Amino acid sequence: MQVTMKPLGDSALMVHLGEGMDPSIHAKVKNLSALLQAQPFEGFIETVPAYNNITIHYNPYTVRLAQFGEEGLTSFQKVSAYMDSLIQQVGGEQSFEDRTITIPVYYGDEFGPDLAYVAESNGLSIEEVIRIHSENEYLVYMIGFAPGFPFMGGMNEAIATPRRETPRLSIPSGSVGIAGKQTGVYPMETPGGWQIIGRTPKKLFLPDLSPPSLLRSGDKIKFVPITIEEYQNMEEAME
Repeated sequence: MQVTMKPLGDSALMVHLGEGMDPSIHAKVKNLSALLQAQPFEGFIETVPAYNNITIHYNPYTVRLAQFGEEGLTSFQKVSAYMDSLIQQVGGEQSFEDRTITIPVYYGDEFGPDLAYVAESNGLSIEEVIRIHSENEYLVYMIGFAPGFPFMGGMNEAIATPRRETPRLSIPSGSVGIAGKQTGVYPMETPGGWQIIGRTPKKLFLPDLSPPSLLRSGDKIKFVPITIEEYQNMEEAME
């Protein structure tokens, strides 16, 4: 495993476990995150897993005074040494909860204004785009950009489409989009440049709950096409 570490300011450290968007590398990211959550060092605040790296936030003052690591080391050096010891424990066996979550989607019409463009750009029919998008299982690599926004890999390149040249000022909550080889769901109304192909009535960001994000890094996602009537019924049931 090729591992590199670098500081992010004076209170965070980033550990790179590989390059690119690779499920096997991301599994190591999640395993390391789970290990750190189970065996936190004194001064640890939180961990943020991403595609091929993990960011560890800590209190540098607490770390410097903590009774772990060698004396005379900086906070970054102490945390680096601690993380190196955890990395030695990371193997191929999964140590985090495996979740599969179904997301219902109504594709097209006013909910998917870019669906026809995605189809035309790839030489496909609208029905083929819907079938291809909903037949794969996706992996949530990270949550970012906006609270609860999942960046997912595993999309068939047959429907890969670049972002819009001009981003929209407002994209409704629940909008399902495509950007390059990735797909994602907007958890709240926000500006954005992804190609919007549909919308889900499912709420991905619930600020009154803890944690507020329905999805998390490492989740597997399955999109299921629904009718407009099913969408409306689900939306009413959630209100």
